[in-house]
Amino acid sequence: MSVCGGDLSIRRCKPLISLVYAAPMTLLLLALAIASEITATVSLKISDGFTKLVPAIIVVLGYSAAFFFLSQALKRGMPIGVAYGIWSAVGVAAIAVIGVLFLDERLSLIQVGGIALVILGVLALELGGAH
Repeated sequence: MSVCGGDLSIRRCKPLISLVYAAPMTLLLLALAIASEITATVSLKISDGFTKLVPAIIVVLGYSAAFFFLSQALKRGMPIGVAYGIWSAVGVAAIAVIGVLFLDERLSLIQVGGIALVILGVLALELGGAH
């Protein structure tokens, strides 16, 4: 059994089983990229302008890991627009929630609406693309 994406040429057909096994790893790599980026961004706030050594080190390591994991998800075939869209939307939403819950920041109703629009935009990008 194979998936040809509407193209019946042999070059473009991929065995269905490889898609089943590849997708979870790709999503795991994207999740690791997101978690690394969120960790780095929170550490950036805590580093107080890079004046605190440990959080500053976490910033550098976190962003390095985020880009590494993102590159690996892309290498496995995730479209760049979808990967970056999901990465940035989840990151924005998570950082906003973390800021409210742990960093004494506030969100206005307009900001919440903006985050919702970012998430809807990523969904539109994913759902509207040809697979």
